[in-house]
Amino acid sequence: MKRIQYHQYGGPEVMRLEDFQLAAPAGDEVAVQVKFSAINPIDWKMRNGVMKIVTGKAFPRGMGMDLSGTVIAVGSDVTRFKPGDAVFGLARFKEAGALAQAVLAKETALAKKPKDVSFEDAACLGAPGATAWTGLIDKARLRAGQHVFVNGCAGAVGEATVRIARLHGALVSGSCSARDMDRAKQLGVQKVFDYRTTDVSTIGERFDVIYDTAATMTTAQGLGMLRKDGVFLDLNPSPSKFIGALFNRRLKPVICTPTAEMLDGLAQAARDEDFRLPIGDIVPLSEAIALITALEAGQKVGGKSLVAMD
Repeated sequence: MKRIQYHQYGGPEVMRLEDFQLAAPAGDEVAVQVKFSAINPIDWKMRNGVMKIVTGKAFPRGMGMDLSGTVIAVGSDVTRFKPGDAVFGLARFKEAGALAQAVLAKETALAKKPKDVSFEDAACLGAPGATAWTGLIDKARLRAGQHVFVNGCAGAVGEATVRIARLHGALVSGSCSARDMDRAKQLGVQKVFDYRTTDVSTIGERFDVIYDTAATMTTAQGLGMLRKDGVFLDLNPSPSKFIGALFNRRLKPVICTPTAEMLDGLAQAARDEDFRLPIGDIVPLSEAIALITALEAGQKVGGKSLVAMD
């Protein structure tokens, strides 16, 4: 089997496409033959060592979190899946490894793929959908009728946030680039601001939830846009922000924490509400390193970038 992996933390130059041996799934683990893996910024942030306090010093390390594919084996404690099931979800956070022909995932980080949802579309749902859900539902306890502002509403996490907010009956405003404003309006964003020409902190309206999916706002900006009992969801957490959140209940740092219930909810939304994220490039595994390098350097592709394993 082959996967993209690295033997030390660093830039794009440390990535290699190499052979590896997939371990047998233990306990609550599921082995998945990957069909598609979606690329996310978290992939190169982990490779750069930004999260090495969590990921540790064991090498080689695989890359990639989002995946869709078919179950090939299950651990002794797994009850929700069996070999042959079509699934989507996320690889184990500490180990990653979805940019591979096969990977291990936790049972709770997978959901069955609806029959009428393609493997390509399913591969896009995991990290963006779970990150949006973690913030809106688990952290902010979103309620119907509340007004949400999404900073970066046209990015993958931003679009997932808009869709989930509207599915739960919220009103949505947001910011994005001028070229994406029409798409944001089509998604149902009522008031859209060009982040290049508008300082969102000067918007007169106040909101129940601010979700900084672009990770560009300061804590002061986010808190300043809230109503009295509002919540600022910060997607760029740091130790100081976690400490600050202990003293200010309106500040909620967000770390994507997938659960079975959450991913099953995303599967239902994909099936019943046509919850899809736009797809940009699809490349074979042999070309994935070049694509990751280009995306890390700022290349835009107009949707999620996928790697096909077949």
